[in-house]
Amino acid sequence: MKQTLAQVRSYDRSVQLLMVNQFTINLGFYMLMPYLAQHLSGTLGLAGWLVGLVLGVRNFSQQGMFLIGGTLADRFGYKPLIIAGCVLRTVGFATLGLVDSVPALLAASAATGFAGALFNPAVRAYLAADAGERRVEAFALFNVFYQAGILLGPLVGMLLTGVDFRITCLVSAAIFGLLSIVQIRALPARRAAEAVSPETGERESVLSQWRSVVRNGAFLLFATAMIGSYVLTFQVYLALPLEVRRLGGGGEFGTVAIALLFAVSGLVTIFGQTKVTAWCKGRLEPGQALAWGLLSMGLAFVPLLAATALPVPGGGLGRWLLAAVPPMLAALLLALGTMIAYPFEMDTIVRLSGNRLVATHYGLYNTICGVGITLGNLLTGAALDAARKAGLSALPWLALLVLGLTCAGSLYALHRTGRLTHTSPEVQLTAA
Repeated sequence: MKQTLAQVRSYDRSVQLLMVNQFTINLGFYMLMPYLAQHLSGTLGLAGWLVGLVLGVRNFSQQGMFLIGGTLADRFGYKPLIIAGCVLRTVGFATLGLVDSVPALLAASAATGFAGALFNPAVRAYLAADAGERRVEAFALFNVFYQAGILLGPLVGMLLTGVDFRITCLVSAAIFGLLSIVQIRALPARRAAEAVSPETGERESVLSQWRSVVRNGAFLLFATAMIGSYVLTFQVYLALPLEVRRLGGGGEFGTVAIALLFAVSGLVTIFGQTKVTAWCKGRLEPGQALAWGLLSMGLAFVPLLAATALPVPGGGLGRWLLAAVPPMLAALLLALGTMIAYPFEMDTIVRLSGNRLVATHYGLYNTICGVGITLGNLLTGAALDAARKAGLSALPWLALLVLGLTCAGSLYALHRTGRLTHTSPEVQLTAA
C-alpha cells in the first residue's frame, strides 16, 4: 500500500485530486444506493413496479445521457461538468431523503443519474489529459480508489441506515456538497482544444462532432467487443448472489457469503491492481492485455460450471462449501480480469479518439456498454430462469463462459489487425 501511495504522490496535484474525488464519489453513492430499494418498498410502502420505475429512471438518465455529458465536457471544459454533476447529485440525494411523493422521487432519481452522466466522462478525460504518457498507470491507481469507495460505501451506509435512511441520504448529500466546494477551490481548469472543421476552419457543431465520433469504426468495434466485460463483471451483483442464495439459502449464511463476494473483489483490486498493471505493461501489448483480461473474466465461470457436475449435498458443511467456494473463485477471477483490462481499456479509448473529443468518446462508450449491460442482464436472468425450469443448471455459466471467450477472441483479432492503434496526430490539450 505504501508503494501505491508513493505512485499517487508522483502525479500532479490535479491527478491526485481526481483520484480522491472518485473515491469520495463512490463512497457517497454506494452508501445510499444499495439501500434505496428497501426504503422505497419498506418505509414508503411503494409497489414493486414503482420501485423498479424509480431505480430504472436513475439508470436510464445516467446511461442514456453519457454522450450529452461527454459532449458538454469537450465544449465547456472538464471542471465545470465535474462540479455541476456533484452539485446535482447533492440536490438529488438530499431530495431522496426528504420527499415521499412519487413525482418528487422520480425527479430526484433522474437528477442523481444525470449527475453521473455529467461528471463521469469529464473525470476520465481530465485524468487522461493530465496523466499524459503515464495514462495506463494513472487509470490503474484510479481503479484502486474507485474500488475502495465501492467497498467502504455500503459499510458506512449500513451503519447510517440502521439509524434512519434519511440520515444516509443527507450524509451522502453532504459529502457531495463538500466535494463540490473542494473542486471549485482546488481543481485547476482544464479543457480540450476546440474541434475545428478542416473545411471551414470554424468550430464544429455538436452534430458534426457526433458524426465524426460515430464514423470512428475502430472505436465502435472496440466498444462493442468490450460490452462483454461489463456484462460479465456485473454478475457479481446478479448471478453470483442468486447462486449463493439458491444453494445456501436466504438466511445469515447467504448474507455473509454475498458480503464476502463483494469484499473479496474489492480487496483484491485495492492491493493487487498496481502490481498486475506493472506486470502486464512490461510483458504485453495493450491489445494482448485486453484479450487476456476478457479471457480471465470468461474463465471465471468455469468453477461454477464444474460445480454443476457435483451432487448437491442435502445440507451441512458440504452444501455451504458448494454454495460459497465456486462463486468466490468466480469473483476472484472477475476481479483479476478487470485489473488486467481496465487501465488498458481506458487508455485505448484515448488512443482511438486520436486525443480528440476524448470526453465525447468516453460518453458514447459508456452509453454503448450501458445498453449492453441492460440487454446482457435480461438474457442472463432469462438463462437463470430457463436453467431452473429445465433442470439445466450449467446453462447460464456455459453461456457466460462463451461470451467471455468470444469477446476475448474479438479483441485479439482487433489487436492483430492493428485496429486498436490510432495513427493520426494527437491534438494537444491546453489549460484554460
